[in-house]
Order: sequence, then C-alpha cells, then structure tokens
Amino acid sequence: MKITFLSDAGSWKNSFIKRLVNKLRKKGHRVAFVHDAKVIQKGDILFILGFFKIVPSDILKRNKTNIVVHESALPKGRGWSPMSWLVLGGARTIPLTLFEAVEKVDAGRIYLRDRVALKGSDLLPEIREKVGRAIMRLCEKLAMAYPSILARGASQKGKPTYYRRRGPDDSRLDPQKSMARQFNLLRIADNNTYPAFLDYRGSTYILKIEKKS
Repeated sequence: MKITFLSDAGSWKNSFIKRLVNKLRKKGHRVAFVHDAKVIQKGDILFILGFFKIVPSDILKRNKTNIVVHESALPKGRGWSPMSWLVLGGARTIPLTLFEAVEKVDAGRIYLRDRVALKGSDLLPEIREKVGRAIMRLCEKLAMAYPSILARGASQKGKPTYYRRRGPDDSRLDPQKSMARQFNLLRIADNNTYPAFLDYRGSTYILKIEKKS
C-alpha cells in the first residue's frame, strides 16, 4: 500500500511515527512522512497525527482513507489537548479513539479504541511514551487489517463534549495552594515548551519537575 503520515514538524509524536514508518517499510509498504499537507500525494491511507491545522477537503480526497487518533473516548473530549485535560482532571486511564478524518472536527466513523493505564505518578515524558506507543499500535493494527476493517466502522453516538485549546498561561501555579493540590498540573507541564511557573513577591519563577533516578 501507499501510506502517508502527516504531523507538525515539532510534534512529540514524531519519534514514534518514525519507528512505525520504518516498520511498515520493512513489510513492503511505500510510506511517506511529511509535515506539510500540500505535498501529500495520492495513496491508500493518510494518518494525521499531531497535526494542528485543518487539512482541506481537496487534500483529504487524495487518499482513499484518512485516519486520526484522538486521546479521548469520542464523542466525549473533542477538541484540543485531551490528554492534558484528562490528567489534570485526575484520570487514571487515557482513552484512545482511531477514527476517520472528515471535514467536521473529530466527528468521523470510529474503527478502533484502546486505553492506556496511568499510575498517577507519571510525568509528561512517561505519559507520552505510553500513549505514543499505544497510538502506533492502533495505526499498525488498522494498516494490517486494511481495507476489510473499514466495514467495522461505527458512527459516533452520544452528545459530544469539547476541550478548549491550552496556552502558556495554563501552566501557571497558585502559590497559595499546596503542591499536592497542583501535582497533576506539574505532571503535564512541558519543561521545555510550557514549563510550570508562578508569580510571587513581584517576580515570576519557572518550576521544572523531574523524577529522581
């Protein structure tokens, strides 16, 4: 098959995608990995993972099937950064939904689901490692069962809920609250891109969290 993966150049999922690209190539598939939707060519499957722009319908038509994996139990949790919102809310599992990309955001037919268990002490690098591996397993499972798996697709049922987009200010800590109460916020803080911070006594302080080895 001709398979394409599309992601943002800076996505944390890229290292996981590269591993799957190499694995699928060894199985004899023609696999492309791009960061610009305009260069996508005609093919069988387009996986859109960690890409935060809307892919125009004329580009989606270049492939027979377009797939997204979302870190929520769709139709619940459509929108932005579902994994972060779930951890912040104290979730001990991250649901994964592999579904068809359509023009309406996160509304396509569902083909596969999975769940990733968390310990409650996992920090962002550990959470990403677990979730990234699980996402690639779902993508590989669909590719290996394609196209017969498409007959198993099911429409989303239930009332959808939505997460808003997170920004740098969402990493702000409250100096009047204990670290225990804000530990989940520390868990999802990206030490490099969006580190946790607090304003105290007229200054802003950055807090980075790591596990002691």
